[in-house]
Amino acid sequence: MSSPPVVKIGSQRPSGFLRRFMASEAAGGLVLMAAAALALGIANSPAASLYFEALHVYVGGLSIQHWINDALMAVFFLLVGLEIKREVVGGQLSSWQARILPGLAALGGMAAPALFFVAFNTGSPETLRGWAIPAATDIAFALGVLSLLGSRVPISLKVFLTALAIIDDLGAVLIIAFFYTADLDVAALAGAAAVVAILVGLNRAGVTRLLPYLVLGAALWLLVLLSGIHATLAGVVLALTIPLVVETPGLQEEEPPLLKLEHAIQPWVAFAIVPIFGFANAGVSFAGFTPAALLDPVPLGVAAGLFLGKQVGVFGVMALAIRARWASLPERATWAQVYGVSLLCGIGFTMSLFIGLLAFPTNQLLQDEVKLGVLMGSLLSGVAGALVLGLAPGRGARPQPT
Repeated sequence: MSSPPVVKIGSQRPSGFLRRFMASEAAGGLVLMAAAALALGIANSPAASLYFEALHVYVGGLSIQHWINDALMAVFFLLVGLEIKREVVGGQLSSWQARILPGLAALGGMAAPALFFVAFNTGSPETLRGWAIPAATDIAFALGVLSLLGSRVPISLKVFLTALAIIDDLGAVLIIAFFYTADLDVAALAGAAAVVAILVGLNRAGVTRLLPYLVLGAALWLLVLLSGIHATLAGVVLALTIPLVVETPGLQEEEPPLLKLEHAIQPWVAFAIVPIFGFANAGVSFAGFTPAALLDPVPLGVAAGLFLGKQVGVFGVMALAIRARWASLPERATWAQVYGVSLLCGIGFTMSLFIGLLAFPTNQLLQDEVKLGVLMGSLLSGVAGALVLGLAPGRGARPQPT
């Protein structure tokens, strides 16, 4: 029997991989900001009718907006799944010690915003379906803000924010799977399960070519779409079956399939898919809205959940964990900087809009109110976080080796 492949994650990633990853995510966040601003501008211009009508043009049985939200975003979730697997197997989340602080912070940062939303919507069973809308952090937007601050923020906090957002994304995926799933089609679900079994079999058999996985992944996406589970979850399931094999004895060392796929789709996700999603979903017309509408339960609950709930949940849980000596402050970070990053966690743009569409799929008014709440909460969180981090004293730069 041949010996199993040896996995050496760290040896295969270039030394600057994390910095390049965060740089592309940050730049993608800036592109996303521009796309969202453009959508808002068009939605409140004479071209608004053309914008909204184009999103509802049907192509191949689905509207343009559904193709974006169900198909393109499946690639986004594929990247999320790849990042989760990579970090858990051999990255920033590969040990329990490394997972404790971002894991606890992520849990607090999901629970507290949900409670804030529920507090403002207790009298309405219909709007309570949106409890998870403010629970997620938008890593692209948050890192985009951090990139504007440059070296004022220690790299350890950027790593911490990335790890927290990855765990946060995993939580959002589970929430979507368990709480925002429609009536199930048993036959399609059985077919999806069979495809997953084949994918796992390919992995266990040591198949490292990406093409078979991607072909089966397309079939999995279609079956999941037909099953009643949101189709984007097919991307996460596919990601978890992609091999993370780095070195096979007796063969030339090569880049693992998972990293190869991640590197290939990451620029497309950061600079095309997520901005397209933002452009298609951030456009909300303010015609007919009055300032009083901002105080309706849904926008107020979403905004309060993002701006207040995130900072209470993330910073509060971090403080408790550090005071209890379960974890320590990120290296060279101050409490003020940690609080600033906690504020940035309230930027919930992409995933919050996505969950809002799932929570209120047929109610355009509530969808628009969700968008208002997400925009308010994310804007407040981004501005406040940037101000705190910009003014917060640091502990100085790490001495450079001679």
